[in-house]
Amino acid sequence: MTGTALIAGVSGIVGNNLARHLVETGWDVHGLARRPVQSSGVTPVAADLTDPDALRAALAEIRPTNVFITTWMRQETEAENCRVNGAMVRNLLGSLDHAPLAHVALVTGLKHYLGPFEAYGKGALPQTPFREDQDRLPVENFYYVQEDEVFAAAARRGFTWSVHRPHTIIGYALGNAMNMGVTLACYATLCRETGRPFVFPGSAQQWNGLTDVTDARLLARHLAWASTTRAAADTAFNVVDGDVFRWSWMWSRIAEWFGVQPAPYSGEAMPLEQQMSGAAPLWRELAARHGLVEPDLDRLASPWHTDADLGRPIEVVTDMSRSRRLGFLDYQPSDDAFFDLFSRLRAERVIP
Repeated sequence: MTGTALIAGVSGIVGNNLARHLVETGWDVHGLARRPVQSSGVTPVAADLTDPDALRAALAEIRPTNVFITTWMRQETEAENCRVNGAMVRNLLGSLDHAPLAHVALVTGLKHYLGPFEAYGKGALPQTPFREDQDRLPVENFYYVQEDEVFAAAARRGFTWSVHRPHTIIGYALGNAMNMGVTLACYATLCRETGRPFVFPGSAQQWNGLTDVTDARLLARHLAWASTTRAAADTAFNVVDGDVFRWSWMWSRIAEWFGVQPAPYSGEAMPLEQQMSGAAPLWRELAARHGLVEPDLDRLASPWHTDADLGRPIEVVTDMSRSRRLGFLDYQPSDDAFFDLFSRLRAERVIP
């Protein structure tokens, strides 16, 4: 079953992988972003989710059956995150009163359980593995505000909804604010080119404990599945690859792919923001020497976000039983998720 999709945030790591999957499976796809990039089979919609009047005008002739909300805007405080990102969802859905909406899918993440960046992984946290029926934390969290906006619009309009909570997303995107895979590819490239040691940047808990990640392609399939499966309506889901690993194992796998030697772990965090500080001129030089498509390291790497994930003081694993019980059985080996991404980055001249 297919329909007419509107993807808010089509240029991001989730949105562009979702667009590719929907086009390949026969959907009519409209991709909304402030500056949408031309993509085969996707009708671009240039609009700002914070400008309700301009948004309404941009969407006046578009009648989606399915909306996928895959974007957010980072603010300086969580209170501002709540205000701005809640308004973005409200503005989007309020601009589609003319559309025959059947389903709205919202992508959030594990900060639903871990708390916002201001209190990330601190205080009393739910027991892992995280399960979808665990209560919200008693703190401000823009994910909760976004959910409530979707719930309110669904009650008013009568469409069904789904909420998708991936772990760290591994997939292809450029200029993305939260992109561990591309960040690690840039870091490994810099280490190889300079002869610097490939040092794990995170905490001992992340080095030694179990974790999981989410391949953006699997997340795309999950979004399409939940949006077209009656039994999945009005449900929140965790979404991960289906395997677990320790970074002490994955780090050596990534090092091997790039041909660098992994440094022994010291037992203390060495944040990437510190390790990659001042590397922009070197990357620009590498880009010129190898003919890379993006000479601006800041558009590729997001060390702050990778540090947040790899520096967590607790083990984080995710239960996906709710999807399995309803029939979504897709599985993705997480090391292959990294390797597939690295191969595409090399093929498209993002890394040498």
